[in-house]
Amino acid sequence: MPTLKPFKAFRPKADVAQQIASRPYDVLNSDEAKQEAGTNDLSFYHVIKPEIDLPAHIDVHSQPVYDKAKENLQHLIVSGVLLQDAKPCYYIYAQTMNGKTQYGIVGGASVEDYENNIIKKHELTRPDKEEDRMNHVRYTNFNAEPVFFAFKNHVEIDMIIHDAILLDPIYNFVSQDGVGHHVWIIENDAKIKRIEYLFKHEIDYLYVADGHHRTAAAALVGAERRKNNPNHTGNEEYNFFLSVNFPANQLTIIDYNRVVTDLNGLSVDEFIAKLQTSFDVEHKGTQIYKPTVLHNFALYVEGNWYSLTAKTGTFNDADPIGVLDVTILTEQILSPILNIEDLRRSTRIDFVGGIRGLGELQKRVDSGEMKAAFALFPVSMEQLMAIADNDCIMPPKTTWFEPKLRSGLLLHSLE
Repeated sequence: MPTLKPFKAFRPKADVAQQIASRPYDVLNSDEAKQEAGTNDLSFYHVIKPEIDLPAHIDVHSQPVYDKAKENLQHLIVSGVLLQDAKPCYYIYAQTMNGKTQYGIVGGASVEDYENNIIKKHELTRPDKEEDRMNHVRYTNFNAEPVFFAFKNHVEIDMIIHDAILLDPIYNFVSQDGVGHHVWIIENDAKIKRIEYLFKHEIDYLYVADGHHRTAAAALVGAERRKNNPNHTGNEEYNFFLSVNFPANQLTIIDYNRVVTDLNGLSVDEFIAKLQTSFDVEHKGTQIYKPTVLHNFALYVEGNWYSLTAKTGTFNDADPIGVLDVTILTEQILSPILNIEDLRRSTRIDFVGGIRGLGELQKRVDSGEMKAAFALFPVSMEQLMAIADNDCIMPPKTTWFEPKLRSGLLLHSLE
């Protein structure tokens, strides 16, 4: 059973919250962050992408970058832009996109729970990315960005959220991408104790939805601090890290698609002939075709769309990994036909989040940058949790969650 701890958040004054809020560090590059920040000195990109304030082409993993992150964050605190709440609280962070709102409880997740697999993972992490986020936490002394967790639905927690949002939010704004962001504070002692109890006694696991590297980094820094503190008690703030926890039934995973640079020496006709061994192939013409069911794929090549439906025997519905469409694509097309073996390192494949739309796939192929594109039906939350419950790891670039949590609205200090 997981621990979810109330904490004294550092958070912006209401009148500047929208100016501060930024997208997560890993959804845009340095140039994009610099462009988005523009002349906005309060943008949280100055903390999570501090290289935008340093000379061009600086190594983003160098010490001056982490020092600048600390300097910029401390400036926001000392200048009174970020203020700390007087008592430990929980918070509700809600996001509205396309008419749908999802409500998460913000609290401190436990480093020990991560170590003991109470916080379930479904993706591998890369040591270099872990080290980068560890350094950011080490030098700023903050979990500056939240991680995105899910938990299995719980009626009483739903009721607590419902009651909390009857009050006026402390933040309520729409970001440039049209997503609504709404935050409420839960400071009633009885409600705080009840939330803590329910997570500790009635929720089995937390599931990492988005932010595996931030989660791993926060847990590793917490473990470091524990090891180096001879007076460690387990109650120190470094034992916890910033998380937003959503009921799983509120979340939507969107497709995560693939584009390839070549057909491994095959002509289009030869390629489609090979596909017919494992798929029922149907030509769909020049209009975008989007898969609507599991085990159905869209292929775009040389100006035409095709429907590919996996034949019986090409997948295993009893295997939580084997049933995934990303697995079918890899085992029936990418590996045996296109000879793309290592999806993490191959330069012949790229991944495109479904938020960009299938028009982005068509654009990249029509431009000549890529030879072909594959669109997939999205993974479900039930599949994600089944994989995590079985301690399995998804293939790379399987899930894409939208909307993304905003950074800078709630921060957790390690002291």
